[in-house]
Amino acid sequence: MGFLKNQFSSVIEWNETREGIIFYKFQNQEIKKGSRLIIRPGQDAIFLYNGRVEGIFEEDGDYDIESDIIPFLTTLKSFKFGFSTPLRAEVLFINTKEMLMKWGTKNAINLPAPGLPGGMPIRAFGTFNCKIVEHDVLIEKLAGIRQTYTVEDVKERIIASLDQLLMQWISREGRDMFNLQADARNIAKGIESDLDMDMRKIGIGITGFAIESFSYPEEIKKMQEKAAAQSMVGDVGKYTQMAAADSMGKGGGGSHMAADMVGLQMGMAMGQQMVNQMNLNGNSNAGQPQQAGTGTGAGPKFCPNCGTPTTGSKFCGNCGNQLY
Repeated sequence: MGFLKNQFSSVIEWNETREGIIFYKFQNQEIKKGSRLIIRPGQDAIFLYNGRVEGIFEEDGDYDIESDIIPFLTTLKSFKFGFSTPLRAEVLFINTKEMLMKWGTKNAINLPAPGLPGGMPIRAFGTFNCKIVEHDVLIEKLAGIRQTYTVEDVKERIIASLDQLLMQWISREGRDMFNLQADARNIAKGIESDLDMDMRKIGIGITGFAIESFSYPEEIKKMQEKAAAQSMVGDVGKYTQMAAADSMGKGGGGSHMAADMVGLQMGMAMGQQMVNQMNLNGNSNAGQPQQAGTGTGAGPKFCPNCGTPTTGSKFCGNCGNQLY
């Protein structure tokens, strides 16, 4: 943060050498004749005299205190610098930029969940944006007693009420406790509205709030993975995909995945051949007594090559194989 070069500095400025400062105030400084005020982009400068706001300057630039600033001060517009009469005033520099900060729950939050008497412990992580929205409120609530105020101070205040807000908004409308990420946007919007209402009491607005992820206990994750795997096994296509993905996940690469796919296809083909062979044997056994008794020499009812019904033909209508 920037300071006057000395007690009788000729330049009043804030260099913002430290990130995350929402406002910086220097006080009890004597501003002498010829002093200049520098306002950088993203800054406002507020002159305070005896604790009262004398003027707010929002345009960035380099100003002469005597000619460019004092004429616009409420009660000091006629102030005249003398040899031994420097101006004693406070200058509050406001950071007008929107700031981004990461947040995370300090401890797990126990949410009511079916089948879990003690509740389900979860953690949440995300980001929020904030900026100063009301100068007067900020000065009244904070600047009178604080030299600086940082985004870390905002974060501390937000975290203090976040657990309760998460429980409040997650518990609404019967949300699925095991799939909160699907409704994270709506939950975040509700929390943002409540946080903004609370923070405006000190002149700071919450302009954005996002939930990046919910973290479940390891046991819950394993149960979810098992349930998902069981639901996929009944579908051969999905099972094939799952087997391929599992092979890649184990570092097998393309060769292992291809081997698994070929093995699965061979198994299915062998199974089909076994079914066809059983049908063929059954039909052949059933036809033997009839052939012995009638001597007609009728062929099989199913093609021994492809399993297609023969309908009494000498050749298979599907593959052309000679039947007898």
